[in-house]
Amino acid sequence: MAPVTNPAPPSAATPEMTVPPLLQAYSGRRPERTPVWFMRQAGRSLPEYRAAREGVAMLDACLRPELAAEITLQPVRRHGVDAAIFFSDIVVPLRLAGVDVEIVPGVGPVVGEPVRTRADVDRLVQHRPGDHAAITEAVRLTVAELGPATPLIGFAGAPFTLAAYLVEGRPSRDHLAARTMMHAEPEAWRHLMRWAAEVTGAFLRAQVLAGARAAQLFDSWAGSLSLADYAAHAAPYSARALHHVKDLGVPVVHFGTGTGELLVAMRDAGADVVGVDYRIPLDEANRRLGGTTPLQGNVDPALLAAPWDVLEAHVRGVVARGRTAPGHVVNLGHGVPPGTDPAVLTRVVELVHSL
Repeated sequence: MAPVTNPAPPSAATPEMTVPPLLQAYSGRRPERTPVWFMRQAGRSLPEYRAAREGVAMLDACLRPELAAEITLQPVRRHGVDAAIFFSDIVVPLRLAGVDVEIVPGVGPVVGEPVRTRADVDRLVQHRPGDHAAITEAVRLTVAELGPATPLIGFAGAPFTLAAYLVEGRPSRDHLAARTMMHAEPEAWRHLMRWAAEVTGAFLRAQVLAGARAAQLFDSWAGSLSLADYAAHAAPYSARALHHVKDLGVPVVHFGTGTGELLVAMRDAGADVVGVDYRIPLDEANRRLGGTTPLQGNVDPALLAAPWDVLEAHVRGVVARGRTAPGHVVNLGHGVPPGTDPAVLTRVVELVHSL
């Protein structure tokens, strides 16, 4: 008879116990506690953020490692969220590459010389991905304080969103100039998008190599595209950007606003997890994705200012619908509005963890 082996004591950690809830959900499993974090959780809704950033321009704050790390950590300390999202901005890779871009208060990113012609594109692509030393140092400082229990998510903008800023020169409602170049100057558009994919992909890779344990690609303006245009003129370049981290073994999230019709194409560009904005319910998003893809989302940011009973019912509904998917990370359907009461976010985290 074979000898009896004593089982591990109850206090011994199993592999499942050592994997943070966020990473379990991203892999399509159901952790004991539903994970939650918020896009733009590090930002103007926090008084400590406003104090830390006083007198410092946005892009300068992103490129000061100690400051960027501190801002990244603030919402983890305050809210008890299950992940930190690296404090940065979509246009930081452009600044690192030497592009004249500033974030103007009340406006957003403004490009000094918008890219409108093939000659403009040819000049732009002379800029190569910049030095990521400040980014990698900020990530290392952040990860050292977070420890193994709370993952850091790397952040980058998708090539279409970068290109939209470069062509429009500033935020736009319909991105008409970018969409016009896409069709009127297709070779210039392809050249621009290949460059954007390399710049933003290198930026994302630098964060993962420095210790980020997941990566999220934001396509803020992809919702301005039809499915056909997205599939032909944007998705291949998102895939190219995501290829920069494919060999690093971290889960990849792809998120855009107004992208309910694009969810399958966004996943197929190379994402493991799809972020869903507030416009469609999660069970419908899960249906469109065939029931095989972990989801992230999708509390409506507008409801953060609603009476608690209204917000609570909404959050409970999001969690219930999210249970239809293989895995679910609760988040917002867009970023935290600047005027949000931080206490409300903390209360939402506590509610999600209790369900």
